Amino acid sequence: MIDAFTRTGPLMEAGSYPAWAQQLLKDCQASKQNVVQHELYRLMRDNQLDAAVMHPFLVGGWPVVEQFALYMAQNLTKTRFARHPGEDMARRWLMRNIRVELNHADYWVNWASAHGCTLDDLQAQKVPAELHALSHWCWQTCTSDSLIVAMAATNYAIEGVTGEWAAIVCSSDIYASAFPEEGRKRAMKWLRMHAQYDDAHPWEALEIICTLAGNNPHQSLVDELRTAICKSYDYMHLFLERCMQQQLAVAS
Repeated sequence: MIDAFTRTGPLMEAGSYPAWAQQLLKDCQASKQNVVQHELYRLMRDNQLDAAVMHPFLVGGWPVVEQFALYMAQNLTKTRFARHPGEDMARRWLMRNIRVELNHADYWVNWASAHGCTLDDLQAQKVPAELHALSHWCWQTCTSDSLIVAMAATNYAIEGVTGEWAAIVCSSDIYASAFPEEGRKRAMKWLRMHAQYDDAHPWEALEIICTLAGNNPHQSLVDELRTAICKSYDYMHLFLERCMQQQLAVAS
């Protein structure tokens, strides 16, 4: 395969990837920043979000967290051993990380509980319809789209931006300090784990994507990747905007 991609530079540097992938990241940057720089995360960091916002945020976010391992399992079924180096990479990576995502669901339950949100609340899903759009999109892409597109939408886009917003919330001790000391570590575990070590996951997903696509993919594939990545960001932005409507209602 003369156009095969093999990374030689550092994992977490854009320059280690093909020119088409570097341009792809640039093309998706505006949609990504709409999420990362959203006011909701700044207010959360400063412990200024009303309970009327935290409750729908935690309940509405639950399906994505609870089902993320299932999204990955759907993508795992698209791989075949030794058919393509990228599929072999994806196969090993997905198998290794599905177990991790199962644990993350437990940590989210603990975070929600610290805000008085029970497992019954999470499962009842009594939130505005807009807060279900992200989980519906994730399920759709992982069941219907190709391995490369679905991983771009979930393991690259959603995991990547989640690591960044979690780091923003954890950049100050104000939010953590609002929890009683005896339950603080348990309440913050989901946030701190994503802020501290998940940073490598989207880059690992990007390496798999580039290995699957090669150095010179058809423009139609690049366009499809860009659309999927930006959809994930845009659905996350819709989620945040709907949550903030509750904050504005409380303020007025």
